[in-house]
Amino acid sequence: MQEGGPIKVGVLGATGTVGQRFITLLSAHPWFILHALGASPRSANKPYTTAVNWKQTTRIPHVARDMVVKECKPEHFKECAVVFSGLDADVAGEIEGAFRAADLAVFSNAKNFRRDPNVPLIVPLVNPSHYAMISQQQVQHSPPLKKGFIVTNANCSTTGCVIPLAALEKSFGPIESLLVTTMQAISGAGYPGISSMDILDNVVPYISGEEEKMEWEMLKILGGVATSDEGVKSFDMHARNPLRVSASCNRVPVIDGHTECVSIRFAKRPPPSPQQVREALANFTTDAQTLGCPSAPRHTISVHEEKDRPQPRLDRYYQDGAGVSVGRIRQCQVLDIKFVVLANNVSIGAATSSIINAELAILKGIITS
Repeated sequence: MQEGGPIKVGVLGATGTVGQRFITLLSAHPWFILHALGASPRSANKPYTTAVNWKQTTRIPHVARDMVVKECKPEHFKECAVVFSGLDADVAGEIEGAFRAADLAVFSNAKNFRRDPNVPLIVPLVNPSHYAMISQQQVQHSPPLKKGFIVTNANCSTTGCVIPLAALEKSFGPIESLLVTTMQAISGAGYPGISSMDILDNVVPYISGEEEKMEWEMLKILGGVATSDEGVKSFDMHARNPLRVSASCNRVPVIDGHTECVSIRFAKRPPPSPQQVREALANFTTDAQTLGCPSAPRHTISVHEEKDRPQPRLDRYYQDGAGVSVGRIRQCQVLDIKFVVLANNVSIGAATSSIINAELAILKGIITS
């Protein structure tokens, strides 16, 4: 942590479930102090306890209870060095763009800017090198920005999958083919989620837009940043070693925790053995750990040897849901290796990712006050 003391932060979409999770995590954070809360006009000018329908397992943090909610306008957040956005996608684009234009640093959980060619799509345990794009984002903005930028985190189902993939590419080189079938928790749909008549005693084999998000986002996250002869940076979308991804996404009657069955083929032959894969996953470390991000997990990937793990009910809150769990690592008779990954969609798949992203930006000197 820098010498200036705690950093003032704000939360947009503070009354929603993602915003509530931000507030819960930030209330005990050693670096950040909650300074401003933003929500819709119908919640503005009310004490937070009156404005929110609190849905967390813990009580409303004391620091937020009597804080007056403001509209999501930059003038109410001008003293914040960091703004976390838990806004719904239908309003996030315009609001987050306005905050960036006001020279504020925005860390977003929404999808609106994920495809922007100058906006890093960062899973903090995978690709913090993509922060190299921020200076270009600031220069190309009209007018140019000094401090403002937008960083997005990934879709919750993408996040869980790319962490072990990054570990394996680091050890064994590019992956060329990937099949993933997800069993996604109902909390991923937000509150109130899916009707009980639709999800109880059922599996819903369709989540709107989810498969396309996974297939596209993985390429941006696992790819690098290329620089043209003119000095213009761009995301290479894994183009140097093309990656084919096929995703099938399902909603299942689980509260929290996305489970994904993954099969992969490596470009290099022969492929690694299951034991080599286990060792590479267990030993994987990240910038978030080595630089000292306080919200980073102790173990990025927890490898299970039991035949029936990981399971959402048993493993989703290990390390407060900040890492991922992988099990059933074995040979695939069609591709090379297959395994099961579990990620907590409301932690590393959402607010926790954004908070670690902000911690990394501070440690890398991108945010200085």
